Amino acid sequence: MREEKDSLGAFNLPDEVYYGVQTARAIENFPVSGITADPDFIRASVIVKKAAALVNGELEQIDRKVANAIVKAIDEILTGKLIENFVVDIYQAGAGTSHNMNTNEVIANRAIEILGGNKGDYKLVNPNDHVNCAQSTNDFIPTAMRVAAIMKSSELLAAIERMAESFENKGKEFFNIIKAGRTHLQDAVPVRLGRDFQVYSRLLNDHKRRIENALSELKVLGIGGTAAGTGLNAHPQYQFKVVSEISKLTKVEFQPSPDLMSSMQSMAPFVSVSSAIRNCVLDLTKIANDLRLMDSGPTTGLSEIKLPAVQPGSSIMPGKVNPSMLEMLNQVCFQIIGCCTAIDYASQAGQFELNVMMPMINFNLLFSIKILTNALDLVDEKCIKGIVANEDRCRRYAESSVSNATALNPKIGYLATAEVVKEAIKTGKTIKEICLEKKLLDKKDLEVALDLEKQVGK
Repeated sequence: MREEKDSLGAFNLPDEVYYGVQTARAIENFPVSGITADPDFIRASVIVKKAAALVNGELEQIDRKVANAIVKAIDEILTGKLIENFVVDIYQAGAGTSHNMNTNEVIANRAIEILGGNKGDYKLVNPNDHVNCAQSTNDFIPTAMRVAAIMKSSELLAAIERMAESFENKGKEFFNIIKAGRTHLQDAVPVRLGRDFQVYSRLLNDHKRRIENALSELKVLGIGGTAAGTGLNAHPQYQFKVVSEISKLTKVEFQPSPDLMSSMQSMAPFVSVSSAIRNCVLDLTKIANDLRLMDSGPTTGLSEIKLPAVQPGSSIMPGKVNPSMLEMLNQVCFQIIGCCTAIDYASQAGQFELNVMMPMINFNLLFSIKILTNALDLVDEKCIKGIVANEDRCRRYAESSVSNATALNPKIGYLATAEVVKEAIKTGKTIKEICLEKKLLDKKDLEVALDLEKQVGK
């Protein structure tokens, strides 16, 4: 064991751990969820610390040897070492002070070893004075949150693009298949099955663009604001230099905030991204439900398409197969809507110069990005790419739909067409049969008007 001290007193820690006294107190104080920091948030956190150490060393705010040791320790963490020492629960002290100190202490203790000292010898490298130099939790956490969200979202954007491409390919494959359209869950004019899939592709591409636009707001960093956005204890050049370093390290073009106080107080950029993701999952829910309905059956439902079977669908009904992948996607979408609602409430809960709910905002946003990315890739590979159309069933429904009579409106008028539809429903006769019996149109004009290819367009 080793003894460490903070402003509250002494604390004994196992000698093998790299975190320190303030992290140990957080472990005792917040055994809430058992969920610790997202790996991308850890990565983003140490990248910001590395940028700060490089700049503080350059500006002679900390000793160059100390700065180099800090950078070397961070480079080890970026390779995956010491990750098990980031142990603070996601529900923690407001603003993320516990995570900040967990990060500072792990880096400091490894840097101490690099300089030949023993963990806990903070005279060599101090978590606050050196690793946290020119920083406060209040500007570090929102900066790391922005970097993490940008990094993690690249995977989400790629997953959306892949699924959109799969829908577009299915749209081409199914383009010549005509099916009954449905509005209000009732018969409507015929459409191309392929066009439905092309629409799904377009919707996803539109949402990808919206998410990208929202993410651009996160590229403005408030690092350098320190405690309240005034820049107290930071070198005048620090803000601009550290943002430049973060850009180099991440290969993302970040910008220094023109108003540091604003960047620390408002969570609006995170709400923008969250809202764009929520908007996307609302349409994804609709798409999943459409596909489940088109696959319903196989004998008592629509059965216009067949989804790939991924597992037996029932523990009691032999041979039953369910749309399992889409059911999973629905659940993920509903979870994300809940996460986004939590972000909304947390965003408005800031007071004066700081929003202390940032840890919860960060978790819910990164969690939403993670589960949506994974769900999209799984559904794409195990479901969308393997969809097969039931062309005969689609054609039969399209030909038997009474809404095909809509094409007669220009010929015989809306009211006369409505009478034909009512009689067809009542008698079971086709639209064509009734029109010929009543001599509303000759056979040639009728066939032209009721031609499905003409109705669905190109």
